[in-house]
Amino acid sequence: MPVDQTLSSDFSDRKLDPDSLHLALILSLIRNGEATSRQEIERQTGLGRAIVADRLTSLINFGLIGEGKLAPSTGGRAPRSFVFREDAGRILLAVINDKAIGVGYADLSGRLRTEHYEAASMDDGPSAILTRLFALLDWFIEQHCQNQKIWGLGVAISAPVETHGTSLFELPRIHGVPGWEGFPLAEQFTARYGVPVWMRSAVQMMTLGEQRTGGGGHSNSMIFVDLGRDISAGFISDGRLHSGAQGGAGMIGHFAVETSDKKVCRCGNSGCLVTVAGSDAIVRGAMASAESGHSPLLVETLAATGEITPADIGVAAQRGDAFSAELMAQCGKQVGAVLANLTNAFNPSLIVLGGDIAKASDILLSSIREAVYRQAHPLVTRDLRIIRSQIGESSALAGASVVVTDNLFAVAPLSFWVARGSPLGHPQFAEHLTATRRASADRQLKTRPPNTADGFTARAMPQR
Repeated sequence: MPVDQTLSSDFSDRKLDPDSLHLALILSLIRNGEATSRQEIERQTGLGRAIVADRLTSLINFGLIGEGKLAPSTGGRAPRSFVFREDAGRILLAVINDKAIGVGYADLSGRLRTEHYEAASMDDGPSAILTRLFALLDWFIEQHCQNQKIWGLGVAISAPVETHGTSLFELPRIHGVPGWEGFPLAEQFTARYGVPVWMRSAVQMMTLGEQRTGGGGHSNSMIFVDLGRDISAGFISDGRLHSGAQGGAGMIGHFAVETSDKKVCRCGNSGCLVTVAGSDAIVRGAMASAESGHSPLLVETLAATGEITPADIGVAAQRGDAFSAELMAQCGKQVGAVLANLTNAFNPSLIVLGGDIAKASDILLSSIREAVYRQAHPLVTRDLRIIRSQIGESSALAGASVVVTDNLFAVAPLSFWVARGSPLGHPQFAEHLTATRRASADRQLKTRPPNTADGFTARAMPQR
């Protein structure tokens, strides 16, 4: 079952072809490994032998499945199994956050195959970021997808993204980031690459990535927390991503906390968690300590590099710097207090901590655990695990591939394109693409491929 929202309203006014529905059901069973032989498919679907054989032949002709190994015999001749052709197409992926951009591609199983990251700032503005992403994605297509069709594109961005889940090909909107709000980012990707685009907030993509391929272990009840310049969370409930009515669920950095520091948050309120426990707040405190000479190790770091990062603070804390250790502990207590309330309300089986701050210090992790286990009710903490992210920066791209493939291969939309061999043949997509290209501004973005000067270091993902 897809973890993203079920998209059905697109199809309520269209007559469903029974043959296409049979194809979609059989392909889903094979793709998910629920039934891989003709006999298993017959049992699962209740369809007759001749119909199943005909639909299997059609799926082979469409290039969506192939013959696999012989399945174990249950008496008589061993049946032939069928396998999903995960190499029949490619999924392009992109992530945009406060300090970097990343690109990658996945196969049709949703497995992230290769990824690349480089430094960038959202403060550079959408046009500059988009220009660079186009260059990187074009290069990826040339290097990795020359003989493969692109079926979709997933985009993760560190901003609230408004979605409603009412249309397979909806165009999400970015909120709350100066210079980006209202920018037609999804439209630009769709117009350039001619494929459907799914865009979500980075924390929601990271949540799905951790749940499917990281330490989440396909958990049905999980909270992922991204601790960085902003503090946000993603929620898995009953195995599905909870994104909220407008897609804005998880902005826990704007929870009010008890603090003597009444610094005004960029949301306009004071006393928000992010103003005392976000990376900017932690670095600000560390800089003040270094400049006053209160922390010798931070003084050395500032003199050597001219800056202090959360990782520097974590290293200083591990080396016995009292100020840094206390700074990390206080950050952990503030975050832990908020997570204790969420644990009481949500009762997750797992909390996964990601982001720069989470990687910086074991002291922070211990403080968060202590606060949650002490302040939350014993019933909801009895079997609760609190761990660090297992896949780090890869989680956003991994989650983006989950969103794209889950939406492409949900039975409802699959029924409308399966007989056409790819989602680009969906009857609504041609209309969507034409309208998007007509509405998009004619932006002639000059791109350049990655080179050694850019520090391009694409890496292949290990098989999981």
